[in-house]
Amino acid sequence: MENNQLTTLGLKLPSDPRWVNIAEMNIADILIDHAFCEQKAATKCITLIVKYPDCEFLVDTLSPVVTEEWGHFQAVLKEMKKRNIQLTNKRKDEYVIQLDKCKRGGGSRYDQLMEDTLVFALIEARSAERFKLLSEHISDQTLSKFYHELMIAEALHYRNFIEIAEQYNPKEKVRVRWEELLIQEAEIMKNLEVREDRFH
Repeated sequence: MENNQLTTLGLKLPSDPRWVNIAEMNIADILIDHAFCEQKAATKCITLIVKYPDCEFLVDTLSPVVTEEWGHFQAVLKEMKKRNIQLTNKRKDEYVIQLDKCKRGGGSRYDQLMEDTLVFALIEARSAERFKLLSEHISDQTLSKFYHELMIAEALHYRNFIEIAEQYNPKEKVRVRWEELLIQEAEIMKNLEVREDRFH
């Protein structure tokens, strides 16, 4: 991904260039892990709605995202069936585990909402970047088109989470915290093992 596109997503560090080549050679594992990522994305949105039911903007923003993420899960399953790939056991997502460790505890309820939504925004931004890499570099034209469409959706979801954080916290406060998390995310990416069976 070019620098200006990274800037659009806010990311400080591009994915390891080896990842997309490894992913193409292990597309079955990548699709399986991707399916679980979409399932977890829908679940996390539902969790936020349950956790903050009185935050009308959050509920209104994330309700359609739940539907869309679950639709993505079903779409990945469809691509897997075309290729006779079976869904296996859920895998541990070290990237998300490390990001969750970056969340600050304490503070107000809206501070915690900001932590939750900004971490989700990072996951969506990184997913959009990786969808773009797949759409541009894999030889399977059906999957290339599929991932291009998902890239657009994930980039919009990233903005959804930023907007939610800004709705319930001062924008400058959100901006400062976002920059801190971007630096931490880049450090995680720098040290994360490039694996053939993980989407992140």
